[in-house]
Formats: sequence, C-alpha cells, structure tokens
Amino acid sequence: MIGIATTIFWAFLIIFSISAAYSVKDFQFDFGDPQMSIALDNKLLFSLPIHIQNRGLYNLGSFNVTTDISDANGSPIAHGSTFVQTIRKGERVTVFHNVTMDINDVIQNSSSYLFSDSQLNIAESVGMSLAELIPVQASANLSYPWGAPLYNFALGAPAYEPYNITHIKVTVPISFENHAFFDLAGDLQINMYNSQDLSLGAGTATINAPQHSPYSGNIELYIAMTPQATPSGYFELTLHAQYFNYGPWVILYG
Repeated sequence: MIGIATTIFWAFLIIFSISAAYSVKDFQFDFGDPQMSIALDNKLLFSLPIHIQNRGLYNLGSFNVTTDISDANGSPIAHGSTFVQTIRKGERVTVFHNVTMDINDVIQNSSSYLFSDSQLNIAESVGMSLAELIPVQASANLSYPWGAPLYNFALGAPAYEPYNITHIKVTVPISFENHAFFDLAGDLQINMYNSQDLSLGAGTATINAPQHSPYSGNIELYIAMTPQATPSGYFELTLHAQYFNYGPWVILYG
C-alpha cells in the first residue's frame, strides 16, 4: 500500500509540475516606461511600472523585483526591491517599483554626470513561484538617459574695471545648459587666485536655471589693486544647489 501511495504521490507531483510550468505561457508581465522625479525628501525617485496578468491555472507567489542602478563605470549607486506576496489566477495588477537615490551619490561617483549627458545602467531581476511552489527567475538590463545640469559649463574672459582707489571690480561671464529633469537653483561661489596661488578675492552668484534650458549670467568679485593681481591664474568654484553640492573645481584664466 505504501508503494502504491508513493507512486500516486509522484504521479500527482509530476502532473502538477507540468501543468504549473505549462501555465507560464498564460502569465504575462511587462515593464512600462521608467520615470525619474524628485521625491519629497529631495532625492531622486526612479519609478518603474510593471504590468502583471496571471491567466494561468494557479496563483503566483513571492513576486519580487530587484533593481540595481550603477553609473557608466559600473559603480553602484542605488538598490531597491518590491515584493508582492500573491498574484491570484485571473488577476491583473500594476505594481510600481520605486528606487530612491541621492543626487550627491550620482555626482560624487562621477563628476561627468554634472557636466556631460550620459546614462544610468539599470539591472532588473524578477523572481516568482509558480503555483506558489516552483521558483522561476528572469533578468534584464536597461539604461536610462541622464541629462547634465551643468552641460557645457564655461567661464568667459574676466572683465576688469576700477571700483575705487584700492579695488578692481572683476566680472566673469557664466554659461551652461541645464539638461537635467529638474530645475537647478543655488549659489555658485568663486575664488580667484593668481599664478602664484595667492587668493585675490571671492564672490557669489545666485543661479536659477529651469530644466532643459540654457543659462547665461555673470558673477562679480572685487580684488585689491596690487601687484599680486597677475594677468593669469585660476578660479576655484563651489556650487551649493537645492538637491546637491559640488566642488571645488578649478578653471584657468588668462
């Protein structure tokens, strides 16, 4: 009797496994268009809608989506998972898989994301259990375009004019294009050094550049009228923006 029961059990298990595996063809899921936005905590929010339709014979269990986001060099930026306990047979659902990341992390990993358009590499892994028993996994690699907030950033030639008997007013043109999906607002600090690395003066400009728009403006500083004011040197810049900070970085003049 035990032998007969064992045979029946295995026969049932084989038939069940075959029918569960066969029902995979009636299970469909697809990724919608990913979106990038700013969350309430001023972090980047990567949102991926996943449309799921279970037209198979059994429930699906432990539906899990995992995302790993990395930069163009493969350095990790963010990781996130979304879990759905059960997707019942005949059910159609849309799951919003969200991953947050810090803009500072993106830029500090690679400063090219601040000045050059690029892309984020996105690795998606999906796991589930057919009939809440048989594990199945799949994976896919995606990319998401990244627009640089300071694309083609440049300082023009500084213009000098007397301010008073002791100081000179220096006006430095600023230009760039904000290719990011967010508005860029913040303060740009500039320090001017001569060719002997001596500090000549400093200034600050407030920047407001709407997304996908060019920006041009000026930053002013005042330097003492001394022999230390050589015709060449360098500017040291630091940006304190709403969503990130960056700097200092150096641009030569003269």
